[in-house]
Amino acid sequence: MNLSRLLRWSLRLLLAFIVLAALLCGAGWWYFHPPYTTTPGIVYTQRHGHDLTLDVVRPDQPNGAGVLVMVSGRWKSDQKKFQPWVASSFLRQGLTLFAVSHLSQPEATVQEIVEDVGRAARFVRHHAKEYGIDPNRIGVVGGSSGGHLGLMLATCGGPGDPNAADAVDRESSAVQAAAVFYPVTDLLNLGPSTQNLGDGGPPKSFRNSFGPKAADLNEWKVIARDISPIFHITKALPPVFITHGGADTLVPLEQSTRFQQKAAGLGREVLLTVRPGEKHGWPTMIWDAHLFAGWLAEKLR
Repeated sequence: MNLSRLLRWSLRLLLAFIVLAALLCGAGWWYFHPPYTTTPGIVYTQRHGHDLTLDVVRPDQPNGAGVLVMVSGRWKSDQKKFQPWVASSFLRQGLTLFAVSHLSQPEATVQEIVEDVGRAARFVRHHAKEYGIDPNRIGVVGGSSGGHLGLMLATCGGPGDPNAADAVDRESSAVQAAAVFYPVTDLLNLGPSTQNLGDGGPPKSFRNSFGPKAADLNEWKVIARDISPIFHITKALPPVFITHGGADTLVPLEQSTRFQQKAAGLGREVLLTVRPGEKHGWPTMIWDAHLFAGWLAEKLR
């Protein structure tokens, strides 16, 4: 092959690669920009003088199921950090999303945060018809502290107070499925976590996150048990999907494996996927979110 022909073939190959790359980029942009409408800043309750809000993100073709998205990391929350493109797989499955923010610790205790996301679930269920969802088809998704909050809904969500003055508080806070990343499940037994000081007390970076009573070890044992999902697993537990990094040192994998084992002992479904070598977050989590979306769509039919 002479030099002229070699150059022509090289240019053709380069052009083919450019066209392929453009097509892939275009397909990626299309996938991560599904059509949707957003209603932001809906107040679902107040805490310490602050409005707590959720955003409703409706897909173009809703399937009638809703998913609460726990906008939470380190039990801190900023509604602006939720970007619908990250949840594109959920929207393409027809799931209506409710991005729930809460007052951050330490201004609110973790106990209060748990209570508030329960209120959010009741609020969404009370307004289900308005949002175009079935009140019996609500799931939850979150990661880390958001995973903890999601599992608190899955394990402790239940009927409201039938005598409550506020109609929202008469609703159930139960969810019908939960998909979470590396959740805190047992605050009493932190195991090999880098947050474990070995004194039986709260995680070292969160000593002020549970209120002043948590400084007393006896009080802490009661608080930690009350807000640890593993102690509330019953035969009523809905299906749960957990994905956890095998090398996570902040929230060790055993937090999820022990949760799964206890649930299995009661005959409940907890699917656990381990990402070997990954820590507290990894680059391909968007794929795991895609798997969550398909699983939730199936469970919330």
